[in-house]
Amino acid sequence: MSVKKVTKSDIVDRVHENTKLEKKVLQEAFEGFIEEFKNALKDGATIELRGFGTLEPRLRKGREKARNPKTGELLSVEPHYVAAFRAGQELKKALMEIPVEKK
Repeated sequence: MSVKKVTKSDIVDRVHENTKLEKKVLQEAFEGFIEEFKNALKDGATIELRGFGTLEPRLRKGREKARNPKTGELLSVEPHYVAAFRAGQELKKALMEIPVEKK
């Protein structure tokens, strides 16, 4: 499978082609959707999208000794939250159907 990137703009374009809704309206709706995701995660909520997956804030432990991989500099890292994603059953099944390229 070749590595592809899909941007917000690409998604808006695809939805526009499929629905013929105005691009500006789609863009605003999509931005609002993402903003609500961020707000919910900031508030500690779990976001469950049936058939797609679950996003949740997860606490990462801090470390006294960590290393900056770019510079090699030693530093400490405070405990912090990250967004963790768990794929839902339908997404897992869809991904299992992607053919594997043999080298």
